[in-house]
Amino acid sequence: MQKKLLISTGGGDAPGLNAVIFAVVNSATRKGWEVYGSRSGYGGLIDRDDLMRLMPEDVEGILSQGGTILGSTNKGNPFAKPVENLAGEVQIVDISDKILANFNRMGFSCHVAVGGDGSLEIAHRFAQKGMPVIGVPKTIDNDLEATDRTFGFDTAVSTATDAIDKLHSTAKSHDRVMVVEVMGRDSGWIALYSGISGGADVILVPEIPFKLDSICAKISDNELHGKHYSIVVVAEGARAEDGEVINKGQGELGRSEVVLGGVGEWVANQIHQRLGKDTRSLVLGHLQRGGSPTTFDRLLALRFGAAAVRMAEAGIFDHMVAWVPPTMTAVPIAEAIRRRKKIDLESDKVLTARDIGICLGD
Repeated sequence: MQKKLLISTGGGDAPGLNAVIFAVVNSATRKGWEVYGSRSGYGGLIDRDDLMRLMPEDVEGILSQGGTILGSTNKGNPFAKPVENLAGEVQIVDISDKILANFNRMGFSCHVAVGGDGSLEIAHRFAQKGMPVIGVPKTIDNDLEATDRTFGFDTAVSTATDAIDKLHSTAKSHDRVMVVEVMGRDSGWIALYSGISGGADVILVPEIPFKLDSICAKISDNELHGKHYSIVVVAEGARAEDGEVINKGQGELGRSEVVLGGVGEWVANQIHQRLGKDTRSLVLGHLQRGGSPTTFDRLLALRFGAAAVRMAEAGIFDHMVAWVPPTMTAVPIAEAIRRRKKIDLESDKVLTARDIGICLGD
């Protein structure tokens, strides 16, 4: 019997999602399988209008495009979905049984779920209910422990590094401190990679609670050595040694995590108050999610997609494709989402930052 494969993209978008779709569609079609895409996460298993048949001609040309042709959502958890009742009240309901029943009724033999730890946790819960699921790791934050790298990260770092490069000239022209806030949630990978590559003076990451005195000392030291401007890169989840992570609250109904942001502006204000320096802050935000994926991310995404189809052929379910150089391997999803990958403070990258004089806030 011809296999029918379903692919969905969930969570925040990331450069390389379309490359995964491209690889899955072409790999599966060459095996004689039918491939369907579910719009907006599990939307295609709720409303048939959100289900689309995907042929190689449908994905021609999407390899280099950012975003995802299937759309994505970070507030579409089927196990806790906000639904408005007839009285206009919003209730949280579990529609997972309905989705699983529709999946089986439509005759799908496998679901390739592309997403970060939140999306993969949902996929794992469906696997426990009997859905044959294969996970593909997607997050610009690079914080999934089971895989050496996630696609989207390299592009996000390139975007952040390019922004930092451009800020050097304006900071130098005005003898100004520029504070750049980048994404990353509870991990500082984007901040560390882009900060080192972009020649930052200070890099603040969630793994190292920072001291304002240390930051100001580095900026003052720059002044003493004739450098009258400074670049500070701060991860959105960084916090002061005696403070809490700054956030904007829960955000839209249905989100499982608070919306981080604001630490860059706070750090900039503190520097200005303490040193009297002209200090400005910049939040790169969703710029890091957009644009065409780098060569590295395209190739990695294609490898993930093709490996997912090989796993489907072998009947390896409730597993995630992981890149453990030099090969792709299958890792239980439960193991992959057990905890987030943090920066090793003894790693060569951290040592390099310290050796070349970058302050890490401690």
